[in-house]
Amino acid sequence: MELGTPIAIGNTAKIYLHENKIYKLFNDYLPNTESSYEANKQGYAYSCGLSVPKVIDVTKINGKQTIIMEYIKGRLLGVLIKNDVKHAKEYISVFVDVQQNIHQIIADDLEPMSKKLRRQIRSAHHLDERLKTALLQKLDSISFANRLCHGDYHPFNIIVGDHKNRVIDWVDASSGDMRADVYRTYLLCCQFSTELAEMYVHFYCEQSGWSECDIFQWAPIIAAARLSEIVSSEKSGRLIDIINHDYPL
Repeated sequence: MELGTPIAIGNTAKIYLHENKIYKLFNDYLPNTESSYEANKQGYAYSCGLSVPKVIDVTKINGKQTIIMEYIKGRLLGVLIKNDVKHAKEYISVFVDVQQNIHQIIADDLEPMSKKLRRQIRSAHHLDERLKTALLQKLDSISFANRLCHGDYHPFNIIVGDHKNRVIDWVDASSGDMRADVYRTYLLCCQFSTELAEMYVHFYCEQSGWSECDIFQWAPIIAAARLSEIVSSEKSGRLIDIINHDYPL
């Protein structure tokens, strides 16, 4: 099947627009269950009434796992912020509103965040066993309600359309602590702009009533989990520095 030129290329897949549908073709090295795993999470978010592209089919195209989903016309929020910095506050306010809407949902049917974080921390090659044990003990000490957390929430995963803002890329979604999800977003946003990341946390705290300490208690855990991911744009050094702030060598 000829899909033309990708409209986007990510760490795990290439995205195509064909006949007014989006085709997400996954890289060959991923497990055979990757497409259904992600589609199920996106379908769950859609079933909760969130503004999420509808999954049309999960199949194989040209030998590659593929998710076919509805095409949402619009622009990425990250691009809008980049091209119109003077209105960054308005964009970040919308960004926070959308995430808080996600966080209102109780998500007991999804994989627990704590289980996912445990798996990631244990597989982080840059950490010794002593540090892994300390981080896992800290994880066990935090109590929280199981809310829907996107897990990869950043401005380039928000499509701003004419009537709705749609959230894409749900593969990292889990049931867990909203504060952990907020710190994860902060960590991701810092790769683009520390100023915008700090503005985001300030807005979220202002609207939720949390303090920054509530969110940043998750810093070493989320940074350690991030170490296990294979992301070309991420620098392991900055993650280790974050961990060492609370757990010095």
